[in-house]
Amino acid sequence: MIDRKDLGSWMEGAPGDPGYVRGSALGLPADGPGAVAPIWRRLLTLIVDWALSVGIAMLLFNYHELAVLGTFVVLNLLCISLFGATPGQFLLRVRVLPVRGRSPMPLRALVRTVLILLIIPSVVWNRDAQPLQDVVAGTAVVQV
Repeated sequence: MIDRKDLGSWMEGAPGDPGYVRGSALGLPADGPGAVAPIWRRLLTLIVDWALSVGIAMLLFNYHELAVLGTFVVLNLLCISLFGATPGQFLLRVRVLPVRGRSPMPLRALVRTVLILLIIPSVVWNRDAQPLQDVVAGTAVVQV
């Protein structure tokens, strides 16, 4: 018979491996260049990119809501496909790298961007500190 002490308490949190290093399942180093970018840095890159999109939409499209969204999509698709980083990611010294699969970077950028806009995939993370949009696209955001 299973006893409560065998299952643990919900207050202990999710089960985890104390020796596990974020990004090790992806073949990434534990720290330094190429390691998984911290969550705070990823959030700041999103804020910078959104602010840039708002600024461009204000200048070119009289701040139309769909123009902000369209500018954000185009900014992400072009910059990630061509340079591997958006302006916010470049500023905060992170970049997007493919970690599995063989699909071209523009397709990965499209998948990531669409899932970011859906918001829910952005708040679901795995133990490698990879949000769902990166898992689906086969990418990881790493430190430069």
